[in-house]
Amino acid sequence: MKNRNPFFGFVKIFFAAFFLFALVSCGKTIGEDELSIYNPATFTFYNGDLANYLPFTDPVAKEITARTGITLELSPSRFTTTQDIPMMIASGRYQDFIYAKSEISDLIEANAIVALDDWISPSGEHVNLIEKYGQNFKALYGDQLVKLRHEDGHIYTFGTYEIKQAINETNGIMQIQHAVLKELGYPRLRTLEDFSGALRAYIKKHPTVDGKKTIGLSLLTKDWFWYVGLSNPGNYVIGYPDDGQWIVDRETHNVEYKFLNPEMDQYYRWLNGLYSEGLLDPESFTQTEDMWKAKIVSGVVLGLSSPGWEFKDPCKNLVADGMSERTYAYLPIVADAEKYKDPSLTDYGYSGGWGISISKSCKNVVLAFKFIDWMCSEEAQILTNWGIEGVNYVIKDGHRFVTEEENQKKSSDVDYSKKTGVGLWTYPFPECGSGAKDKNGDWMTTNSMEQIVNAYLPVEKETLEAYGVRTWTELFPQGEELYRPIHGQMWQYHLPKDVSDTIDAADRYVLNSLISCIVNPPEEFDSRWQTMVETLKEMGVEEAGQKMTEIVNKKLKLWYGD
Repeated sequence: MKNRNPFFGFVKIFFAAFFLFALVSCGKTIGEDELSIYNPATFTFYNGDLANYLPFTDPVAKEITARTGITLELSPSRFTTTQDIPMMIASGRYQDFIYAKSEISDLIEANAIVALDDWISPSGEHVNLIEKYGQNFKALYGDQLVKLRHEDGHIYTFGTYEIKQAINETNGIMQIQHAVLKELGYPRLRTLEDFSGALRAYIKKHPTVDGKKTIGLSLLTKDWFWYVGLSNPGNYVIGYPDDGQWIVDRETHNVEYKFLNPEMDQYYRWLNGLYSEGLLDPESFTQTEDMWKAKIVSGVVLGLSSPGWEFKDPCKNLVADGMSERTYAYLPIVADAEKYKDPSLTDYGYSGGWGISISKSCKNVVLAFKFIDWMCSEEAQILTNWGIEGVNYVIKDGHRFVTEEENQKKSSDVDYSKKTGVGLWTYPFPECGSGAKDKNGDWMTTNSMEQIVNAYLPVEKETLEAYGVRTWTELFPQGEELYRPIHGQMWQYHLPKDVSDTIDAADRYVLNSLISCIVNPPEEFDSRWQTMVETLKEMGVEEAGQKMTEIVNKKLKLWYGD
């Protein structure tokens, strides 16, 4: 046991007495469920998307504590939510806050979390926390609050993801180095064949980059990354937006497991051709995230097919190393430009689904609720998105503005968010979204078009100018040209256990089958693909699709009525 210095004990008593005196002398009493620096509290928080320990000590986190008295003690996931949540339920031990992602249904069934609209207090009283304490919560979600309702009619989560989204930026489906486009005279790339033609032409001229072998396209498919690095591009290039492992019919809302769709083979057939030609990185199916990122940082990877958050840090390293021309341009790429439209600018609306819940192990549910309600406020949204005034942004002509110097730090320092806290506490907390404005008419986030354009790298502006546009989004089919999925996004849906088990097994099988289709001789592709489809049917994915169709219809009825 550590020895304690009695002097420090005296100091703590002195300051406690001082604060008590200050409060009493001012005639103010702080209740145990009031947010205040004079009522400090620490809440534990399991975040299913947090891979490593994250201290609540950055400047923005400290400011949150200074304004609310609350400190968070974050617990990263041990494995994945599909493993962690069942272990929690089995043990009966829960953190105060839980971000369980798609496993939220398991917590509801286990009676482990609080119904925010029907909390049973220690005295046995039924309390609607949203109505009693959720002024900021209700103001933030507005008419979208209904989308947080579970199938039993109750609300269990503070919803994650943007509520009012303005689609001002995109990383597209596929990315290619600015250096490639410049070398080839900025060709208009629209299809998969256009893309591979550009890779082929550049590698012919430059078989090496700084003495290292040039790689055409490199994928990250290890572990769960395969969902975004191998599965999603398959439906994107045939015009279907992100519904996880599902495709939803635009007219009937019938749902099918995506790999049963007869058009889904096109992307993988293209990858098979790249592999046989040597344009696809042969380590695409074995490399770790660190290996993949190291290749990008070296500048040798000409093309990617990944969401922007996967490669943003390697690009910051490239900028810091003076190789910004090796960062990536975002272009609309589909299998057939006459038949399909790149869905990157699809407006999904708000989907509800995932979010932060309060567990029944929490000792002060009201204070916990009030804290997340505060995180919904304009004050908190501005703080978490912009940072600290005079440090991370300035006020110019009555509007918040990020300086060029600060934008430079953002684009070149991979640890910018960790050091400053800017943007670190937006996800998975409630997010107003890039389309939201504050009471003064100023943008609530830094994702307004003006801020985005101001943050463009010089090489981005050069490429955009060559294509005759000002922003990346101008190169893509616009939202009004695209189908808006009224069902939201199905990857945020809570799956019944039988469907979840079927799809988990199907996913494991599909990953290996796709790799087999890609790396074997082209003449074997059709037979291997057909075998995969037939096996999936035998695994029951058609029946799973029928059950998901029923869930979609129930969701639409809940959201929009009969």
